[in-house]
Amino acid sequence: MDASAIKQLLKIIEQQLDWGNASDWQSKDFENLNLLILEKTKVSLSASTLRRIWGRVEYNHLPSTTTLDTLARFADFETWRAFMRRHSSAEASTDHTLPKSSNPVKERLNWKLRAALLAIAIITTTLIAMYIKKEPEPAATDAFTFSFKPVTRDIPNSVIFSYNAKTSPTDSVFIQQSWDPQTRTLVDKNLHRHTSVYYRPGSFHAKLVVNKQIVKELPLIISTNGWLGLIAHKPMPVYLNKNEFISLDIMSIPASTIQKKNINLEPQPPVVEFYNVGNFKPVPLNDFSFSVEIKNDYREGAAACQFTDIVLITDQVPVIIPLSAKGCVSDLNLLDAHDMVSGKKTDFTGFGADLSQWVKVNCYVTGSKIQYYVNNKLAYESALPHKKMNIVGLGYSFQGTGSVRKIRLQSGNKTVFQSF
Repeated sequence: MDASAIKQLLKIIEQQLDWGNASDWQSKDFENLNLLILEKTKVSLSASTLRRIWGRVEYNHLPSTTTLDTLARFADFETWRAFMRRHSSAEASTDHTLPKSSNPVKERLNWKLRAALLAIAIITTTLIAMYIKKEPEPAATDAFTFSFKPVTRDIPNSVIFSYNAKTSPTDSVFIQQSWDPQTRTLVDKNLHRHTSVYYRPGSFHAKLVVNKQIVKELPLIISTNGWLGLIAHKPMPVYLNKNEFISLDIMSIPASTIQKKNINLEPQPPVVEFYNVGNFKPVPLNDFSFSVEIKNDYREGAAACQFTDIVLITDQVPVIIPLSAKGCVSDLNLLDAHDMVSGKKTDFTGFGADLSQWVKVNCYVTGSKIQYYVNNKLAYESALPHKKMNIVGLGYSFQGTGSVRKIRLQSGNKTVFQSF
């Protein structure tokens, strides 16, 4: 395994993130990177693993091929091997030895040219350093305004952002769609409108960023018009008509429907997702109960683990309840509205089930705990976050295909939302 190629891949990821030098990253940065990788690749690399890979923790072993495949996919390569092919080609095309010259005059000219280029590089670096050092701080945050207006209640949904950043001391003014810095877009500080498209529903925190400082941040709920079904696909999801996944008493998508969309189930099955956001009164997380019956309908080839997620979308951090075949629980990750909990370090046996049959999942608050039940057995419990937050939507995702029924969300003893 080529250590130089690993360093090059990490450098590409650093450039894409634009978080500054990785040596300056804090623990929260690695936690955020874990979430970004999970969202994009559906694979979780824990914050501790990422710290080891980036050399922040002493570790004398090279990453596994699975880890490198995940990082390569996050950096928009198909696999680690595909990245290696490009890396090897780039090295092969670079001549690391200086050619011998039979013309001494030409050789002297080459050295003069190199010296001139070196001088230019030194001067440029000095000027950049001076600029960075003298770059002014942004004005007080109350000097800026920021608001938004969604165009529709359907998906995709364009959002019109209104802003005033004329007092910015630099032209570095950005609008960021969510907590993901990759959704950051440079805008003209002298203008007042910018439009972004959201291809998925959910709870987001849009940001106005000036000179690398977040000066305004607003909660933004992207709603659905009832239930939304989609197949994850790049660059844009494949959206389903309601009659393709909704019937009287069940929400489901058969493999044949996916194949009719010209999407292959092999070798890597797609991810199917269902959402309902913004269609019921917000339910306080500190006083809720939730139940559902769920089934994963595909377990061929690479879908043997039948990975399935249930998402309680809040106006802050979601609750993600994972399920899988019993032998795959080590690869599960649970998000408890505060922390990501890894199956590598926690006994998640209770989240393993025969997903070819209907599996009943319950989740509710008891005292200061959130308890998670699978088939009426306690699978896990976590501390209730201190921060006030509300459940504003529900989501389900399946590796392959899946079915959902008997959904109920309650606040106290009152049913707030019920479906199928």
